[in-house]
Amino acid sequence: MSRIRAAVLGSPIEHSLSPVLHRAAYQELGLDDWSYDRFEIDEAALPEFVAGLGPEWAGLSLTMPLKRAIMPLLDGISDTAASVEAVNTVVLTEDGRRLGDNTDIPGIVAALHERGVEKVSSAAILGAGATASSALAALSRICSGEVTAYVRSAARADEMRQWGERLGVPVRTADWSGAAEALSAPLVIATTPAGTTDALAASVPEGAGTLFDVLYDPWPTALAAAWSHHGGQVVGGLDLLVHQAVLQVERMTGRSPGPLAAMRAAGERALAAR
Repeated sequence: MSRIRAAVLGSPIEHSLSPVLHRAAYQELGLDDWSYDRFEIDEAALPEFVAGLGPEWAGLSLTMPLKRAIMPLLDGISDTAASVEAVNTVVLTEDGRRLGDNTDIPGIVAALHERGVEKVSSAAILGAGATASSALAALSRICSGEVTAYVRSAARADEMRQWGERLGVPVRTADWSGAAEALSAPLVIATTPAGTTDALAASVPEGAGTLFDVLYDPWPTALAAAWSHHGGQVVGGLDLLVHQAVLQVERMTGRSPGPLAAMRAAGERALAAR
């Protein structure tokens, strides 16, 4: 039996849960002839790796630092990926084309919808990195009002305002020193590295709204734990990871997977074993 291949690429890559999630989906869908691996690939090695892909390859998942580096190597890019200049999914078609997409953005929206968050009047974003631009793109679909981004530098503030203009989202920027103010927003999306928001845990208000913390390891973060303690709803990084992976499986296999619960359970087991 010939194998159909897919993989996640990035550097560092050993922490990636993508193999666990995709393999769980393949098992649930009965795709016994599909395999999913991980490869440590940096920007310099990416062109040679992509050029060497044979007809047995169906798709790639991209993590940092490859989400923009992959773009010149593709034959087409979806509007969603172009809107944030970031590709996390490549579908390799039977006629040899390489098509790029971004499942992080609809993954954020789907994870929020799963928890009943379909529309908000305003929102706050903590941080201004690559994930923040995807968060803004997601908010363009569900937020009717202003988004406030809390950042550490004037340069980052300019970037977030530019992304807002590009995505059609009214963005106000504020200095990180006032980040505790963000916690009263109906939806807060934390996009910062581990430990960055720990100091905000003491400022979570009673009856907080919804926190979407994109981290999943370690979990819960201090902010997420405090949020739950004060009665707020928490959406975590594993929720995002699972929802965007479901979309990747759909695009790569052509099957509409029902393995959301199986993928989440596999991810939870893998995290518990760390």
